[in-house]
Amino acid sequence: MTLVAVLTWISGALDILGGTILLFQTSIAATVEQFGGASQLILAALAGILIGIVVILVAVGLLRGRNGARILVTIFEALSILLSVFLAIAYPASAIGEYIGIVFAVLILVLLWTPRANEFFRA
Repeated sequence: MTLVAVLTWISGALDILGGTILLFQTSIAATVEQFGGASQLILAALAGILIGIVVILVAVGLLRGRNGARILVTIFEALSILLSVFLAIAYPASAIGEYIGIVFAVLILVLLWTPRANEFFRA
């Protein structure tokens, strides 16, 4: 579970980084236009940052074997995947970073629900 927790922290950090970078794009007219306005861009950026913060905070519960933490991380990683797909389409300049975030999120989801992980969270 240590590997999953570390990957989860990295995934959360990538979400925060992506959201922060996106916030700095509000002064670029082409980026704002791609998002359909400044408010949508800011909302997407803040959503990414919020998802990242929650994922990092909840990752501590993974190390403690808390099933609730596993469920929350699953939900937020799924949201992270959806947001990353949206951002990769809406802002192609950041697509590579979003794809890396998707790979991390999928890997975390797979590792969280293996038979070995199920045993860890039941113990």
